[in-house]
Amino acid sequence: MSAPILEVKDLCVSFETEDGVVRAVDGVSYELHRGRALGVVGESGSGKSVSSLAIMGLLRTPNVRISGSVKLNGQELVGAGEATLRAIRGKRIAMVFQDPLGSLHPLKRIGTQLVEAVKLHEPVSRTVARARALEMLKLVGISDAAGRLDAHPHELSGGMRQRVMIAMALINGPEVLFADEPTTALDVTVQAQILELVARLQRELDTAVVMITHDLGVVAELADEIAVMYAGRVVERASNEELLAHPQHPYTWGLLASIPELDGPPEERLASIAGLPPSLLALPSGCSFYPRCPHARPDHAERVPALADAGGGHLVACHLDVAERRRLWASQAAAGVPEALR
Repeated sequence: MSAPILEVKDLCVSFETEDGVVRAVDGVSYELHRGRALGVVGESGSGKSVSSLAIMGLLRTPNVRISGSVKLNGQELVGAGEATLRAIRGKRIAMVFQDPLGSLHPLKRIGTQLVEAVKLHEPVSRTVARARALEMLKLVGISDAAGRLDAHPHELSGGMRQRVMIAMALINGPEVLFADEPTTALDVTVQAQILELVARLQRELDTAVVMITHDLGVVAELADEIAVMYAGRVVERASNEELLAHPQHPYTWGLLASIPELDGPPEERLASIAGLPPSLLALPSGCSFYPRCPHARPDHAERVPALADAGGGHLVACHLDVAERRRLWASQAAAGVPEALR
């Protein structure tokens, strides 16, 4: 396999606040190759979005501390100057944010914003840039693309605004695309359309994609590999097929069990994970999932479990041994997990 486009090694992000130090990301590592998709999954506050913002160089306030390494085609981004990052963002690495209405300028027409995205990185005329903007709107499936160029964001539906954001992110042909909860606040039908669009564009443009979501169901069809984050750390990482068929971390089991069956009885209650995510100001000692884990033992609170290979490249950070994890997963027989994800 060729060298990875994106290499993230031991990425740590902390925020110094009046209440103390918030350790939002703690030792995240992964590699991403061209044309491949990584799904990053976890509850709110798990560090998914913060890690991506740090990689993009969008966390530059005085109270932020970032360490580790992020290399884009061998070029180190951690510690790079703002001029370097400006040249890279939107050109070689781009992001689709979860709030398209808040991300688009409310007073500028769609065409103007797309043209600006092109001219920022390439010395082309406005005519050439506008032609490319029109081409991208057509590519992402916006009807009457020529008319939409002169529309303002508030004149478009939520799904159309999200398509505009995808067009803006891809207009300069980036090597890596971060999609941060791209289907938030959209109805189910539009969600499916947006996910299908991202998957199609990934194949056609050979772009590497990092899909950030709280829903394992979202990445089930899109991601080649899945990383599950909890309390700022990756607690499990494996190929899509391996993780969905043989999950080995109790937190992943909880996420899978919380996905409803489409053909289940209407009166059936959804499963949930007991307790609440820990405060990043004061993480519990040992395993951060210890207070919520139904299989925790007293000694699990004594040390942090390392992210170790459980076989075949399936990485798990859990004090339970491999045999016991397999037995526990088999004993609950994927109860509550939709058949399509097994």
